[in-house]
Amino acid sequence: MFQPSQSDVRRFFCGAYARWRAGLPLEPMQALAARWIEQHPEYHAELADEAAALEAVYTVEEGRTNPFLHLSMHLSIDEQLAIDQPTGIRQAVELLAARRGSLHAAQHEVMDCLGEMVWASQRSGLPPDGHAYLDAVRRRATA
Repeated sequence: MFQPSQSDVRRFFCGAYARWRAGLPLEPMQALAARWIEQHPEYHAELADEAAALEAVYTVEEGRTNPFLHLSMHLSIDEQLAIDQPTGIRQAVELLAARRGSLHAAQHEVMDCLGEMVWASQRSGLPPDGHAYLDAVRRRATA
């Protein structure tokens, strides 16, 4: 399994942003990233300065959103939708997107569910519960 370092992830997003902004050809994964980068102009300044991005620290106490984590979660959800894993996530997210009128808004709600699943797994020491995650997304989609 590919396990990029924090620096690898930050370089990837900064590089994708630079290529997208310059109108250069993008690799398929860069193109997916650029789609989400485009929808998050609040991150453009941080993505434009790779050296600063590599040094940045994002803590809860500072109240700053980590743009690299946020964009990575968008890509993770895209991958889940592409392979429908956990089974049923694609349908649940499509319903949520239809209800919210936006895939972007739906993905942000899915991120909340994904974050809760990861937090629960870390806290309990048990593997992530894909069923609980899917149920949380479905609840949002049908609320």
